[in-house]
Formats: sequence, structure tokens, C-alpha cells
Amino acid sequence: MRTNLPDLAAMEHYGAAIAARLRAGDVVALTGGLGAGKTTLARAILAALGHAGEVPSPTFTIIETYDPPPLRLPVVHADFYRLEHPDELLEIGLDDYRDGAALLAEWPDHVGGFDREAGCLSITLELVGESSAEGRIAIARGGADWVGRMP
Repeated sequence: MRTNLPDLAAMEHYGAAIAARLRAGDVVALTGGLGAGKTTLARAILAALGHAGEVPSPTFTIIETYDPPPLRLPVVHADFYRLEHPDELLEIGLDDYRDGAALLAEWPDHVGGFDREAGCLSITLELVGESSAEGRIAIARGGADWVGRMP
């Protein structure tokens, strides 16, 4: 499913649509080049779930967690850009963080991806033109658990 995201307001609306459908155990796998909007979309999802504070990019911390309240469900925001092998997920204890939470995963391909999970919503963000000012396109595909829930 392709969605045009011409500006920040459209990205926020798309994030809200995802947040409204998000469940514990789901993964939102965000791919795209540098500057494609992965963190911006993650921020929009978190804001729609009730987070009012800052959302730092987890590029260096790798994992940031957000808990209820005010969010309606626990969320783990992870950036796997600096990881090189799926075994590193065991070292950082990702399974423990994910227990009962939804996962927003940037650069999932760096750790083998999550496409095999029924609760995975894979979103690829692409710039429409030379810069983000020209907007983006989101290409989404959901696992079996996303049937009937696609944003």
C-alpha cells in the first residue's frame, strides 16, 4: 500500500493512523535512506499514542522506552543502524524490552529484519524528489496480524 506524505502534517496524520491500530507485540519496521523520515514517523506515532515530550533519535543509545501513562501501551523505539549482526539483539536484551510492548524499529535490515513476524508492519520511506521538502512516499506491507488493520 502506497501513501503520499507531502509534508509534516501528512506524516503526523499517517503516524496517528498507525498508532490507532498498534497493539502490544507489533513491530513497525521502518526502512529508507538517511533522512527519509524514519525517526520523524516514529515521533508521530509516539505523539499520537500520548507522548508529549521530546523523542530523541536512538541512534547512539540504540533503544529508548516509553511507558504508560501517558501512552496507551508500552513502546520500544530502536535504531539498529550501528548494529551489524542479529546476535547483537541478544546482547542488548531486545526480547526483554519487547515483552508486552510494541516495537518501532529503524534500520531493521541491520539485524535480519522482522518480516517473518505476523505482527510486523514494514514501512519503506522514500523521498519523492531530491530533498525532503518535496515530500515522501510510504510503502507499507503488513504481516498476517495486520490484515484489516492497515493504515
